[in-house]
Amino acid sequence: MSQYSQGKIVKVAGPLVVAQGMRDANMFDVVRVGREKLIGEIIEMRGDNASVQVYEETAGIGKGDEVVSTGAPLSVELAPGLLQNIFDGIQRPLETLRAKTGSNISRGVEVNSLDHEKKWDFVATAKVGDHVVAGDFLGTVQETVLITQKIMVPNGVEGDIVSIQSGSYTIVDTIATVRTADGKTVDVTMLQKWPVRRQRPYREKLAPDKPMISGQRVIDSVFPIVRGGTAAVPGPFGSGKTVIQHQLAKWSDVDIVVYIGCGERGNEMTDVLREFPELKDPKSGESLMCRTVLIANTSDMPVAAREASIYTGITIAEYFRDMGYSVAIMADSTSRWAEALREMSGRLEEMPGEEGYPAYLTSRLAQFYERAGRVRCLGSDENREGTLTAIGAVSPAGGDNSDPVVQATLRIVKVFWGLNSDLAYKRHFPAISWLDSYSLYLDVVGEWMNANVDEEWSNHHEEMMRLLQEEAELEEIVKLVGYDSLSAPDRLTLEASRSIREDFLQQNSFDEVDTYTSLKKQTLMLKMVLAFNHKAKDALSSGVKIETILSLDVRERIARAKYTSEDQFEQYYKDTLAEIDSIFAELQSKEAEA
Repeated sequence: MSQYSQGKIVKVAGPLVVAQGMRDANMFDVVRVGREKLIGEIIEMRGDNASVQVYEETAGIGKGDEVVSTGAPLSVELAPGLLQNIFDGIQRPLETLRAKTGSNISRGVEVNSLDHEKKWDFVATAKVGDHVVAGDFLGTVQETVLITQKIMVPNGVEGDIVSIQSGSYTIVDTIATVRTADGKTVDVTMLQKWPVRRQRPYREKLAPDKPMISGQRVIDSVFPIVRGGTAAVPGPFGSGKTVIQHQLAKWSDVDIVVYIGCGERGNEMTDVLREFPELKDPKSGESLMCRTVLIANTSDMPVAAREASIYTGITIAEYFRDMGYSVAIMADSTSRWAEALREMSGRLEEMPGEEGYPAYLTSRLAQFYERAGRVRCLGSDENREGTLTAIGAVSPAGGDNSDPVVQATLRIVKVFWGLNSDLAYKRHFPAISWLDSYSLYLDVVGEWMNANVDEEWSNHHEEMMRLLQEEAELEEIVKLVGYDSLSAPDRLTLEASRSIREDFLQQNSFDEVDTYTSLKKQTLMLKMVLAFNHKAKDALSSGVKIETILSLDVRERIARAKYTSEDQFEQYYKDTLAEIDSIFAELQSKEAEA
């Protein structure tokens, strides 16, 4: 049996170890390496030689050391205790590791991913005699003040409940017994284990139909993403990828956030670990950690664990999706993950693809992003739906979007938020370029916004994008012949575009009011900018001078709108529109008299 498969090390190359005599082992088996029993995973089999990627530092490992297969693939523990927790790339709880070994984590430490001793209050919702199938709810556990975890029948179990009782249990205690069709009984616990490389099953995949509202104007109103969608955030160093993901994690209207720091700098992960417990959930006022799972795999941790961290995170996200929750996973960054693939591929002596990345880079990225989506969950309730939205940051070397990881990602995802270093240097945040970015969900989101927010939303969006495009063309002319040579309508177009950029798209994440904007406020802000432009055009055609229009004080009022609180904004909007109407009526009447 593979669980007793033992071999001897014949080669050590950094995180890659080759062991002989492993004929009975299987691909992706977890193994224990050397005297310290380091955790590894088989990633290649050649005859009776197994190539193992080791998830811990391999210093001190040598030829002849023993490698023992556990006979099981790399799996995560799924049960109450996931939320508010911080794990490493292979789901070891960092707080528990620190308590056991101190701040510098020792190698080969074996700890349970979740606390097997803590008791949880299980409230049974199913009863004796009920016929249950995989995915059905047996009961609930109030894991945090925000999230109730639903305890599901494990995959592959179907039958009649012969015993179930509410009470206080650990995650390994039997909470129910199910008699299957062949007369056998299966004891069900709150703990499920699932191989990270295997997608969790669902009944049916559905087309996304609702936007994921982030409160970030350049996302919600310009390049929206849907619940169950996929997005990439590529950009050079310092352009704000991590800040955008933080903002999405803080403000998105999803139930649960899984944040993966994959190969990121330690100080950035430290900021996340310090900030998230202090941040308040906007809906409930509770700590954001009550609905968050953090996976920290910093750049100084063993490179092989980066690959595992992505799969660990998305498997945890799928588990909550199966309960019917809306989940968002933030992967920061998939470039570091791809670098880990490249390093392991090089050590395996595989034929390199573009820029040394393995030939299977695109397929691995697709395996990750394709696990996102809106699905009809397993279980007797055919109407239960869950969504999983995947957002990956990409860090191309030198900000070059022709990088293979960026190009491979763009072939898979449907939203591209391209960050621009020039915008970042101008302190325009979020530095998402309106000329390079796109969203393929605009039709779906447009229909929803027209029905639920403003029936003219699609028209406003189209007009805004047209103005920004015209601005880019006019900027080229200005560079050649100067601003003063432009006609009055063209100067007005430039000013309208500047207002869209500075008064609408630019957002201050440190300002208490401006950090989050509701869809209603976003729409009214944009309508204000466009209303001024329309009135200004009419005034120009009536003979009012462009200089007079551009010197109006009401433009300052439009600029200040972003700092007006939600509860006062509707009145602010009405007052501003009234002021615009009266000012232009007065200007046009004066021009008519003259």
